[in-house]
Amino acid sequence: MTSSATGPATDADVPAWVRSLGLPGLVDIHVHFLPDRVMRKVWAYFDDASRHYGVEWPVAYRLPESNRIEVLRSLGVLRYAPLVYPHKPGMAEWLTSWALDFGARVPEAVPTATLYAEPGVTDVVASALDSGARCFKVHVQVGAFDPRDDLLDPAWGLLAEAGVPVVVHCGHGPVPGDYTGLDVFEKVLSRHPRLTAVLAHAGMPEFDTALDLVARYPRTYIDTTMVGTPFSEAMNPLPGDWPARLADVADRVLLGTDFPNIPYEYATQLRAIASWAAADDRLGDDFLRSALHDAPSRLLDAN
Repeated sequence: MTSSATGPATDADVPAWVRSLGLPGLVDIHVHFLPDRVMRKVWAYFDDASRHYGVEWPVAYRLPESNRIEVLRSLGVLRYAPLVYPHKPGMAEWLTSWALDFGARVPEAVPTATLYAEPGVTDVVASALDSGARCFKVHVQVGAFDPRDDLLDPAWGLLAEAGVPVVVHCGHGPVPGDYTGLDVFEKVLSRHPRLTAVLAHAGMPEFDTALDLVARYPRTYIDTTMVGTPFSEAMNPLPGDWPARLADVADRVLLGTDFPNIPYEYATQLRAIASWAAADDRLGDDFLRSALHDAPSRLLDAN
């Protein structure tokens, strides 16, 4: 049985459940589309997840690009940020070019961009902003660079001034990186408190620290990507008072899913979010409407 309290039982139930909340659809700030050869390498990495992460990670939506676009349409995802990220120098500019083109040719996708700590990064960011990028992805874990690097300081400043959201994977989950940790990224926030930062995966596994940063920095948000799903709970469980703590920052929680690279149905993430809403009277359907549509829509300037 599907209700606002329990969430959609399957992907097929998602559109009706969303309509029951009075929403026209979903806005997802954390999905991934990449050039085919890069996406294949990402999927190959997940195929070997038992070695990398100690768990099996079957990619649920391993489909051609056109099919993945149609899946999101069938789910009623009105707008999404197709995030790209480099793992080495020399990739950020061409990935950004690809993502900007993807955003131009797919109606539901906003133009996105990325960066890497390397010479010329400020020019790459400035060019992407001039070209209409409306969301950036920074993957500290995969990129294995220090977000406090002096090379990045002018770029962070440009992004703060532009008010464009930056989805930052800076937490230790699923495994620590060379420069992961919310204490590291907080140094960036302290230098650039006006930065519109979205802590990917709610800072997993440092959930308490993530919420503390949201409380301290009024332009910092968390996304829900993989948070609270049975898959993640087995490795990085949420604190028992999670819904109660969300009540204090309810308007800065954003839907994110990691589609297509998730090892379960899209609806699984929505059920997790619905369970938080049902657990605290201060949340409820108003929180669901905000997290699933209104708050990410405002950040991405989507309708």
